[in-house]
Amino acid sequence: MQILVQLLQFFASLSILVIVHEFGHFLMAKLFKVRVEKFYLFFNPWLTLFKFKPKKSETEYGIGWLPLGGYVKLAGMIDESLDESQMKSDPQPWEFRVKPAWQRLLIMVMGVVFNLLLAMFIYTMLAFHYGDSYIPLAEMKDGMEFSEYAQKAGFRNGDILLRADSTELVALDNASVHALFDADRVWVLRDGEEVMIDLPDDFAENIVSENVTFIACRYPFVVDSVMPDSRADRAGLMAGDSLVSIASLQNDTLVEGYVSSASSYFAKNKNIPVMVRVSRNGQFEDLVVTPNEDGKIGVYMKSMYAYYPVEVVHYNFFESFVVGVYRGFSQLFFYAGDMKYVFTTSAGKQVSGFMTIGSLFPSPFNAYSFWQITAFLSVILAFMNILPIPALDGGHVLFLIVEVVTRKKPSPKFLMKAQIIGMAILFSLMIYANLNDFFKFFS
Repeated sequence: MQILVQLLQFFASLSILVIVHEFGHFLMAKLFKVRVEKFYLFFNPWLTLFKFKPKKSETEYGIGWLPLGGYVKLAGMIDESLDESQMKSDPQPWEFRVKPAWQRLLIMVMGVVFNLLLAMFIYTMLAFHYGDSYIPLAEMKDGMEFSEYAQKAGFRNGDILLRADSTELVALDNASVHALFDADRVWVLRDGEEVMIDLPDDFAENIVSENVTFIACRYPFVVDSVMPDSRADRAGLMAGDSLVSIASLQNDTLVEGYVSSASSYFAKNKNIPVMVRVSRNGQFEDLVVTPNEDGKIGVYMKSMYAYYPVEVVHYNFFESFVVGVYRGFSQLFFYAGDMKYVFTTSAGKQVSGFMTIGSLFPSPFNAYSFWQITAFLSVILAFMNILPIPALDGGHVLFLIVEVVTRKKPSPKFLMKAQIIGMAILFSLMIYANLNDFFKFFS
């Protein structure tokens, strides 16, 4: 049931993103009087699930069976349909190819623009309806938990983040993480004193290659409730128990009872009995629990919001608009900056497909999370589509810019070959990403 809920959310989000993207192309084409022959959600090679053509309309609307995107088919343009027959006839005034380069350029970029505008609109509405809530880093008295490499770079578990170079770190969010990635020096509060950490030049690259969460909020692992007949239930854990420490039965390792470190330890000891010391009614008890094949023991923990004060910020409509625009652009710049790590060998293994994207959505459904994820995916779609790869909007834009500069149109034969090569590249990347998902799932 959980997978079904996530799957439905994934397809709902994807459908919204594709329709908005293609509507950007559609609207601009109509504005410049270019005939739109088809408007499709998803691709339809060999099979169309649904189609209709309104009376007196030149456009056929439909839904394909292959959920890899969507398309609008413009008269007189070589696109995903690879239809070059129309290019052999005399140019017509309603065709894409006869329009000035600046009009064709606007038609091509408008899909990306609409995706970015959609993200900004969603961020605006979320800010207006929900406001912002966060835990100030200064209030996290137990500090942070750091990955193995981060500790080698100079961090220690329990450090409270203060500054990254000259940037004050207020909350553990995207902005703070990217500030850490770009910093030469970081200041932390350690045992009541400010400590400066000189970060190595390859800090960000090594963190990415580590492929684990490199920083997490540190708060006590206190059991809120126990699932009936779970590993924890059979071991004797009870609601209200506070984990003090976890150790292997050979006592060769000892982990403190914080949520991040305990969860990580359970995940590394699947189906292996471990010793858990809990504090219950002022006394210690030692219990043996065996994490299941998913690295879980079957408890719900109390949220960190039960231990730290939450700052809540409310926005009026105009303030929400500013927040939405800022978040849209900042997410775009963050994602663009992260792309440089994709071309490292280790990061390439982390390229993910539909399974990973689908797993981002919560189960049960949560409206705030759904729209937050949809906004972020809209930013990703905007960025990926503007890349100068043939078959993407960015490839068409590149050829149009070359045409404007050289004042020479690429031949239909060249455009057809570029489209085929681009589609081959995209399908190869898509297969690679989804195979990555497949192997990660079964490993």
